[in-house]
Amino acid sequence: MVLSFLLFFSQFQGHEAYNLTIDWASAGDFHLTMGYTIDHLASLMLVIVTTVAFLVMVYTDGYMAHDPGYVRFYAYLSLFSSSMLGLVISPNLLQVYVFWELVGMCSYLLIGFWYERKGAADACQKAFVTNRVGDFGLLLGMLAIFWATGSFEFDVMGDRLTELVTTGSLNAGLVSIFAVLVFLGPMAKSAQFPLHVWLPDAMEGPTPISALIHAATMVAAGVFLVARMFPVFENLPTVMTVVAWTGAFTAFMGASIAITQNDIKKGLAYSTMSQLGYMVMAMGVGAYGAGLFHLMTHAYFKAMLFLGSGSVIHGMEEVVGHDPVLAQDMRLMGGLRKHMPITAITFLIGTLAICGIPPFAGFWSKDEILGSTFAVSPVLWGIGWLTAGITAFYMFRMYFSTFEGEFKGTDKTIQLQLKREQLMAMGASLGPGAMNPQELTLTDTTQDDGHDDHHSETPHESPFAMTFPLMALAVPSMVIGLVGTPFANYFEAFIHPPGEALLELTESAEAFDWNEFLIMGGSSVGIGLIGITLAVMMYRTKVIDPGAIAARIKPFYQLSKNKWYIDDIYEVVFVQGSRKLAKQVLEIDVRIVDGIVNLAGFVTLVTGEGLKYLENGRAQFYALIVFGAVLGLVLLSGIT
Repeated sequence: MVLSFLLFFSQFQGHEAYNLTIDWASAGDFHLTMGYTIDHLASLMLVIVTTVAFLVMVYTDGYMAHDPGYVRFYAYLSLFSSSMLGLVISPNLLQVYVFWELVGMCSYLLIGFWYERKGAADACQKAFVTNRVGDFGLLLGMLAIFWATGSFEFDVMGDRLTELVTTGSLNAGLVSIFAVLVFLGPMAKSAQFPLHVWLPDAMEGPTPISALIHAATMVAAGVFLVARMFPVFENLPTVMTVVAWTGAFTAFMGASIAITQNDIKKGLAYSTMSQLGYMVMAMGVGAYGAGLFHLMTHAYFKAMLFLGSGSVIHGMEEVVGHDPVLAQDMRLMGGLRKHMPITAITFLIGTLAICGIPPFAGFWSKDEILGSTFAVSPVLWGIGWLTAGITAFYMFRMYFSTFEGEFKGTDKTIQLQLKREQLMAMGASLGPGAMNPQELTLTDTTQDDGHDDHHSETPHESPFAMTFPLMALAVPSMVIGLVGTPFANYFEAFIHPPGEALLELTESAEAFDWNEFLIMGGSSVGIGLIGITLAVMMYRTKVIDPGAIAARIKPFYQLSKNKWYIDDIYEVVFVQGSRKLAKQVLEIDVRIVDGIVNLAGFVTLVTGEGLKYLENGRAQFYALIVFGAVLGLVLLSGIT
């Protein structure tokens, strides 16, 4: 982390980008190189990754202190951190791909860290398979671009593709297909529709992983790759449109699902998916700096929110008998601010930041994305603007449900109801007859969990190892946005797109329009305040009954509650479909392939069995056969 800050300071001071490459494999004119590059984008990403990773590692010591897999967890965490650092300093697309797969493998290991839980085992497989789909597209796109340009270097690929399209050597549509295939990688890694389904399930992993991998670093790698590929994408309008609309739709979809989530971590997961959609939309409309600015601010406040949720879960576990499902359910929380003041204050700071309330970090980055989007497409801006309001609503719903009101963790009625829901879900997933009906009559939900002697009536604040990272992340969540204010945008000046002159940025800063800023910023804050007000009326003052509204708009409520039915569709089409296909293939294998092989064996057996009587090793028998054959030929010739 210290070295990353020094490198960043060096780049900020104006030192030239540094590249070191070595020949990794060569044959004639064919060369593959590896190495590292330190430029403005790499130095910024190094700072983000190392600061969050360092604080998460400190936090992990408190969170995983009593876990038997403590050492294994740190091993995976270190492997992930090194892979992510390798990814951000990669000088070419080939090396990015190598580390891309490594961070994916670490994600698989960490999501399934508690592999004895069925949910975790299923979730890591789901993440792995979904990411393989996107990564296969990335591999195809990489190879296609290499075929066309003969290079994996980012700037060389962009220049050569532009030249090939301009001269007519390559069709623009074909190049667009190559670029969209590459974009499939970021779609999966950054959880963009339709490859987003793995991210909410990834919350089965320990909370420090949710903060590091699934909020701040690995999921941002997709946005980082789009930034690296910007020289290729920016000259292809079709691809930019695909990127922008994918991001906008994902942002809205994630926010609309987060409204009805009761699991605190899954709510934050859909929120992450939504915010990643903002970043991807920014890249698609050409707002390179705005997308990366939101990547940076989001990394800090979302990591803090996830670590805050982990602190809440840590405090709730002893109250609800160490049941991970009950410990994460917001319906059992409430009033935690009195018991966990540091967690509550830092969570509130993160909530204000993500809602885009000035002067918190999220306001400046989200406002810049919306302003840049409006200049390109008012329709996309409208989607982003509406999403901002929904974000403010569901985040304050989360905050009020968790930290305000009365504490409901010891309410046996609610515990029984949630336990019943849990058992019903298990029964549904295992099939009829799988669940003992007597289990639904439980009166003590903590019975036989092995932790009864550690029960507590109220939650407690987390240890210093867990609250220190929260307080440390609260600082950038509040102030880091000030480096990217539209009237003095140091961030944009530092991170400008490749090949863009700094002179243009200086001129645009001088042409800053206060009226436009106040209108755009005011509208985004306004919709955010509307969302917050609705959340206050529903979940704080209880003036409005959320249940009554849900009943009146039941189809929309069910759509959100059931995650737009995307998982159900994938279950029918891909999971069950692939199983049916596998059964058909097995049938063909058994009846046709095995049948041909077995027939060949049977024919060989029968003919061998018959011929063994002719091959007896007696010379006189062979002479008799020769005599008989000659006699037969003579008779045959005489007849003819």
